[in-house]
Amino acid sequence: MEEFAPSLLYAVDESTLQAGDDRDDAVPQLAGRPEQEQQPGTPKRSRTLRNGLFRAANLQDKLLEKLLSQMIPDDGHAYGSDFAADGMSAFSERPGFSFTLMTTNFRRFNARIGVVFQFQAGMLRLLAWRHPTHTLSLLAIYTFVCLDPYILLSLPFAIALFGVLVPSFIERHPAPSSVSGVRDLGYSPRGPPLAPARTVKPIKEFSRDFRHNMGDLQNVMEDFSVVYDKIVTHVLPKTNFSDEALSSAIFVLVFAACAVMMVAGHLLPLRLLALAGGWAGIWSGHPDVAQWIRQTKLQYLARESKTAQADSSKPPVAVDPAAAFAAFAAFVRRDIRLDDAPETREVEIFELQRQGDTSGEWEAWLFSPSPYDPLSAPRLAGERPRGTRFFEDVLPPAAWTWSGKKWALDLWSREWVEERIITAVEVETEGERWVYDMWSERAEAAWNGGLADGPGGGTQPAAGRGVSWEMGEEGVGRRGQWRRRRWVRMVKRSMVTTAS
Repeated sequence: MEEFAPSLLYAVDESTLQAGDDRDDAVPQLAGRPEQEQQPGTPKRSRTLRNGLFRAANLQDKLLEKLLSQMIPDDGHAYGSDFAADGMSAFSERPGFSFTLMTTNFRRFNARIGVVFQFQAGMLRLLAWRHPTHTLSLLAIYTFVCLDPYILLSLPFAIALFGVLVPSFIERHPAPSSVSGVRDLGYSPRGPPLAPARTVKPIKEFSRDFRHNMGDLQNVMEDFSVVYDKIVTHVLPKTNFSDEALSSAIFVLVFAACAVMMVAGHLLPLRLLALAGGWAGIWSGHPDVAQWIRQTKLQYLARESKTAQADSSKPPVAVDPAAAFAAFAAFVRRDIRLDDAPETREVEIFELQRQGDTSGEWEAWLFSPSPYDPLSAPRLAGERPRGTRFFEDVLPPAAWTWSGKKWALDLWSREWVEERIITAVEVETEGERWVYDMWSERAEAAWNGGLADGPGGGTQPAAGRGVSWEMGEEGVGRRGQWRRRRWVRMVKRSMVTTAS
């Protein structure tokens, strides 16, 4: 798809670029003109060529957008639809992906991002001691902030004063130009403004700064990708518990450090630490200091190498990072114990049986996760019990496997009935431990089809009125239509595998 690149980047006429333009001193002419606006004084041939380039670019954008729409199917999910339900209309109204819109936004963004890159270049020059007086001034301000942190509250106002307002005022009231033979007249802010106000406009798309901004964006994307890959490669494997011993040790250390900082953090001289760290970091960027650090490092490594060669029986004094990490890993695997048995739980299933309509014999019905007691919600709603017909079809819960070899009958039937506060049942404490439904006139009428139409279109028992549930003793009285008993089995957690 490289043949479509000119539609995004356009063609830059090298003849229009000034060979002696300095990137550090160039001020972006943030010129905000429409893309196809014709500038006065532009030759007709240049205007025709520019309009032709814009039309060709727009045509290529449309063709590429059609091609992408055919290659990438639309899932019908508009950007910001998740926020629409929360009333965030600003997100729900944002447009979907469009290659033409993306190209236009990229050009507009690239024409305005130069200020950020100039600030970045200025900070790098400041920390590299290009102008020592500027860097020393930064150190002085940093020292005052470290000694009195409340100065941070005034920094935004000071930056607005001396970084925005004062330069803008001097732009409108410039100092008089010095002429040879005439003494310096000095600067005076009095009088009407002598120059137009300074404005910030987007740079032109066919300028040298536009191309420089594209190069800076390219390098920033590469830097972000490198940092992201390094974090994923070196940090994530140590913190995502792929190596549980190492991640557990890091968790313990971080938790201990967090606890210590919460208790004893106020005892640390934070101002002095910030002051010393800032001075050390800024001075390390000085060319002479950086050269001295490099020479000291080389001399130290060379001395250790010579000592190791002279006396091979003694181990080198220098610490190998790989050997130190290997020792730490061995310590972690020796002291972090992860040999606990998998978690186990007890699961249950209820065997339901129903009494035949004609024979009166109990018929095996199914195995259900609920007891389907007379006052349960599915029973009152008239729903049929849910489950599987055969014992072998009962499966363990997701992410669990069977730990016990077979199912065991729960002999304490009264306990699980009382735990669930189940009423209207008869509990069998001996034998097969069945729990029967208690008989009632309404249940009998519904079972035998004896429900007659009642007032208002409802139903009522054939006997004329319902009988409330009463607790009965084992083996006494008539029984209802269903009976159930509880089976239990042990399960253990199984390893979860994720797709790579």
